[in-house]
Amino acid sequence: MAETSIEWTDATWNPVAGCTVLTAGCTNCYAMRMAARLEAMGTEKYRGLTRKSGRRAVWTGKIRLDEKSLDSPRAWSKPRKVFVNSMSDLFHNDVPVEFIARVWAVMRETPRHTYQILTKRPERMAEVLSQAPFEILPNVWLGASVEDGRVLGRLDALRRVPASIRFVSLEPLIGSVAASDLTGIHWAIVGGESGPRAREMKPEWVDEIEAMCRRTGTAFFFKQWGGKNKKAAGRLLRGRTYDELPALSM
Repeated sequence: MAETSIEWTDATWNPVAGCTVLTAGCTNCYAMRMAARLEAMGTEKYRGLTRKSGRRAVWTGKIRLDEKSLDSPRAWSKPRKVFVNSMSDLFHNDVPVEFIARVWAVMRETPRHTYQILTKRPERMAEVLSQAPFEILPNVWLGASVEDGRVLGRLDALRRVPASIRFVSLEPLIGSVAASDLTGIHWAIVGGESGPRAREMKPEWVDEIEAMCRRTGTAFFFKQWGGKNKKAAGRLLRGRTYDELPALSM
């Protein structure tokens, strides 16, 4: 486990490491920078998972299953919200279904924790979780990343996912998603890109999403404005914070 400063969770758990650049939302992925840094520090788990492309690190597409960390949540006595695979995507095509099932078993057997799984591949998530031995777990929230209007199809795929809570991470928000439909989505996280190459997030894009949330009863969480100095930009929207969470009875 790693404690985290991510505003919408308490800790991260990474039984898988490594990923593949998929769409525009991946361009400045913080996990690529972090993986390269960890490799430089001698962390074997991240060896060979990124390569240099110009002045930045990018995923090589190599995936590493971390057997040693698989049972870690069993040792955490304090209930936590746990972001699963902050350094990968559990539903990457190269993660075997058998390994996903082992992750599922750990989550099933530790109901004191709330697990949050985010993917850019909700089509595979829906396919895998619709078969045995998977079942809906009330302590597992399943989400998809949507960065702009070009990938709104991920929301349709997410609606096909059998889940107690479905959520969307609109981060980094790099374009309007005004044409989207949040019906059946219980929680929306909105945030601007951060880091040295951060792309702009326009305030009107955020307003569009909040209005959609109010129409569909979707909980609205505003994470950050982002930018090169995200701390200076802060996370106030119209003078207040929005830290709404999904209703667990859904």
